[in-house]
Amino acid sequence: MSQLKPPFTLETAQAKVKVAQAAWNTQKPSDIVPAYTSDSIWRNRNTFLKGSAAIHEFLVKKWTREKSYRLRKELFAFSDSKIAVQFWYEYQDAEDGMLWKRCYGLEDWTFDAEGKMRKRMMSGNDLLIGEAGRWFVDGVNVDEVEIGEEHW
Repeated sequence: MSQLKPPFTLETAQAKVKVAQAAWNTQKPSDIVPAYTSDSIWRNRNTFLKGSAAIHEFLVKKWTREKSYRLRKELFAFSDSKIAVQFWYEYQDAEDGMLWKRCYGLEDWTFDAEGKMRKRMMSGNDLLIGEAGRWFVDGVNVDEVEIGEEHW
């Protein structure tokens, strides 16, 4: 992990994205929060956060609502200390009758010199998909699911 810090190359940026994907798919805030600086700034849709405690609390609430969560992230663009990703995740909404939904979106990440994320800006939109519309069904490797250009 120590090699996954700025300045990023194509290889290290892609690896950083997949490390983040794997961490988020654990749904364990205590394992995810250390990847961010203690004063990290976040915007997640219309929620603005700052700091480890706020991020941890946000993630706990997120996965209290978003059950059966499965996420895929792909590198969109990068520079020396920034990475942009496109993502898709599916979940059952515990606040909406356990209906299946998919969130599509983009994230903009900025890193400190040690490779910890100091800023995360996320924009996403949810779509009701139903059981039949799922891509990331149990047992499927999310990285192997064909996602057509109309969803990129």
